[in-house]
Amino acid sequence: MKNIIYLCLIALLFISCKEEKKATEPKTEPITIEKKTTLKYPKNLLDIFDAHGGIENWQKMKSLIFTMETKNGDEIIATNLKSREALLTNKNSTIGFDGSKVWLENKSKEKYKGYNPIYGYNLMFYFYAMPFILADDGINYKDAEPLVFEGQTYQGIEITYNSGVGETPEDRYVLYYNATTFNMEWLGYTVNFVEGIDKKELHFRRYKDWQNVNGLILPKSIVGYTFKNDKPIKPKGINVFKDVKLSEKAFDLEMFKKTENGNYLN
Repeated sequence: MKNIIYLCLIALLFISCKEEKKATEPKTEPITIEKKTTLKYPKNLLDIFDAHGGIENWQKMKSLIFTMETKNGDEIIATNLKSREALLTNKNSTIGFDGSKVWLENKSKEKYKGYNPIYGYNLMFYFYAMPFILADDGINYKDAEPLVFEGQTYQGIEITYNSGVGETPEDRYVLYYNATTFNMEWLGYTVNFVEGIDKKELHFRRYKDWQNVNGLILPKSIVGYTFKNDKPIKPKGINVFKDVKLSEKAFDLEMFKKTENGNYLN
């Protein structure tokens, strides 16, 4: 009998110790490790992208086509957004970039007039796709001195390029924006492919007329300005854009192949 009582006491003591240990052990919650992500873009540029419909929405798109009104008639510009094949067509010429080479078909009896096609085939696409084009790879960002124009102050972001990016990596751009709405308002830019001009002075285009295309806010018109000492002076011309289409489907590559009467350019 004594043995039985002794065994019961040992069992009770063991249970009591186990429960005491269980009660005093701290509760452990599952640990969630948050993946740290490094923002690829500065905060103010992300705010600008958001004001124009969001960089995520832009990155879903694979093709863009628009018609630009010019003094010589309409010009249609089509671009594959990811691989950047391009086709620029007007009544006098067709310029294409097939992904590796630029080609030109001159439809006029006169000699081709205009920007060097090697640099000019995507010139207006680049201006038109602002601000989203500034999300491209190989770009460096830093804050720029604000622009003051007609009593209004616009904050600035300077954009430069890594060596080997694009045909003219020495280009410099400055995006000026409204610090309250984060709408893009101005673009300052250098020009490096035209001989005989200052390659460091900023030229200017004004963005204040926008249209909604698939939820993205893109230019309806862009106004060019005269300039002096890295400041805009007065308007000198306007580009108007219509029939704008964005798609999540890329254009067929056949579209960008050299035409029978076209010639590759060096």
